Amino acid sequence: MTLANKLTKISMVNLILLGFSFVALPLAISLLFTANKLSHLAKQSSETIFEVASLTQLNTELSDTLSNIERSASQYLVLRDDELQQLFLNQQQALSQIIKKTLKHNHNKILAQLLTKMLTASIQIKSQLSSELINSITLVQLQQEFKALIALKVEIKHYSDSLIKQKADDVKLSNEAARSNIFNSLYIIPLSLFIALLFLVIIIRPLKRLIGRIHDLEQGNFQEKITFTGAAEFEEIANALDMMRARLHALELQKSSFIRHISHELKTPLAAIREGTELIHDNSVGLLNSDQQEICDIIKLSVHRLQRLIEDLLDFNIVLDSTSLVANENIALLAIITEVINERQLDIKRKDLTIITPTNDIHLHSNATQLKVVFDNILSNAIKYSPQSGTITLLSRCHNDSVEISFIDEGAGITLEDQDKVFDAFYQGAPPEHSQIKGSGLGLTIVKELLLRLQGTITLTNSDVGAVATITLPNNSKTVEN
Repeated sequence: MTLANKLTKISMVNLILLGFSFVALPLAISLLFTANKLSHLAKQSSETIFEVASLTQLNTELSDTLSNIERSASQYLVLRDDELQQLFLNQQQALSQIIKKTLKHNHNKILAQLLTKMLTASIQIKSQLSSELINSITLVQLQQEFKALIALKVEIKHYSDSLIKQKADDVKLSNEAARSNIFNSLYIIPLSLFIALLFLVIIIRPLKRLIGRIHDLEQGNFQEKITFTGAAEFEEIANALDMMRARLHALELQKSSFIRHISHELKTPLAAIREGTELIHDNSVGLLNSDQQEICDIIKLSVHRLQRLIEDLLDFNIVLDSTSLVANENIALLAIITEVINERQLDIKRKDLTIITPTNDIHLHSNATQLKVVFDNILSNAIKYSPQSGTITLLSRCHNDSVEISFIDEGAGITLEDQDKVFDAFYQGAPPEHSQIKGSGLGLTIVKELLLRLQGTITLTNSDVGAVATITLPNNSKTVEN
């Protein structure tokens, strides 16, 4: 069993939680890693800024303090003034404090050695000026001593500058490393998206299977049992759908059986009534007066209408009955059209209509019985709304993946308002002129339902000569005979 199959066995709640964990965990790890790198970089940058500021301040203080010490020492050596001596001692003490403070906070060995040398040299100058040796020191000698201190100061500055540059380079390298790590961590995003997509497919795939079975029910396929293996929630839905399928199947069988039997039961006495009415209407059993003739005409029209309703009811039973008519076969459209026209010859001759059939014969894989009902209903409407001695033109066209059959009559056309309603069950638009028999309002409803099962469509439009009903069917066989 594959991992995907194992995952589909998990309950939906656990599967969602597991998917969320797998998606969130890499992102959380990447976020923590990036935050740690940025925190380290911020800390290093802060320390570097502090050290750079300290070294810069050290160089400034050393430069100023040494200049003051040199000036006060030289003045004291020449003038031997007590205030100048005290000023020198204070400045030397300030230098000592600067160096000791730096040694306390900065642990660089080389810098410590240089500062220690400077402190030692300044203490030596202080001892010389504070003892009896002052009388033996000349101003030139004192300036030489301070030149050594200044040389140390310059050396400390150069070393400080090198330390500052090194710190800056370290921060730059750390910054580049952190940026590289952040960019590398972005690879976690497509990985997380892939994991999310994987779990999305795992979740959606059983849903699509269930949706497919629901579409089968919508198309009237109630025979195939709905079975499902997967998450417990989906299995419960599948079991509920199967129970509904079984119930719908039973109800459909009952409806189809009832309609079939009641229709045939009605047709038997109706045939006797129709024959009797025809005999009376034709004066076969004696002449009728005008009132009797009028009543007989009403009965005849009513019988014709009842017969049409029963025929529509039988056609509608084809829509309801999904236990049959589900098998498709390779059929020739011209043969079905010819058969439908032949069955409507009486209506065609009564209105003296001309029927122009397609010149090409198209073969396709479909259901012949259902197509015959579709064509018969559309042709019946075309005959009904055609004027006396009119023409009905049938055209067929084959495209790469579809076939179109158009029925064009010379009637008054279809209003925009009726175009949206004529497919509703029992809706009847404006009757044709001089029409005495009303329809059932089921014809186009039957057409639409059957075309839905055949995966086809129908569109109603108006042309310059009349109404156009165009049927589009899927072309599976791709076979055309001219």
